[in-house]
Amino acid sequence: MLSEQEFIRQIRQHQKIILKVCHLYADKPEDREDLFQEILLNAWKANSKYRREAKFTTWLYQIGLNTAISFLRKTKRKPSQEGLEEDLQLPDLTDDATEQQFVTLYQAIGQLDKIDKAVVMLYLDEYDYTAIGQLLGITPNYVAVKMNRIRQQLKQTVQQN
Repeated sequence: MLSEQEFIRQIRQHQKIILKVCHLYADKPEDREDLFQEILLNAWKANSKYRREAKFTTWLYQIGLNTAISFLRKTKRKPSQEGLEEDLQLPDLTDDATEQQFVTLYQAIGQLDKIDKAVVMLYLDEYDYTAIGQLLGITPNYVAVKMNRIRQQLKQTVQQN
């Protein structure tokens, strides 16, 4: 268990992990804010169970992904009140072509199912297949298979756009 001060310091230091999860699992800004708060709350509740056996970032990813998947299940039950989805908000980039590539890639990732999104996010954060498998409860070999399928799916989606 981390002290309150240490917990806050770790969260501030690694809040980008939570933001990534929120951007991949929530389309609307208000949903992202709700999800962010829910992840923080769940992390604080789980702090008493944190035994430092895993890195804090790994532990935070696991809480973030579990919370996001639960959040997604809850929001899927609610009837949608809006017909159009908002585009992902990305940081301003100086090169318009590069920015469009990022937008297209993030939109393609957004179309993946919840597990595939998690695999891609962890992979992009340079987690190896073993760590990804441990976080998601699947074998490293299955992670490799999923990554190959995801790569092909993303290439097809990006080429269509």
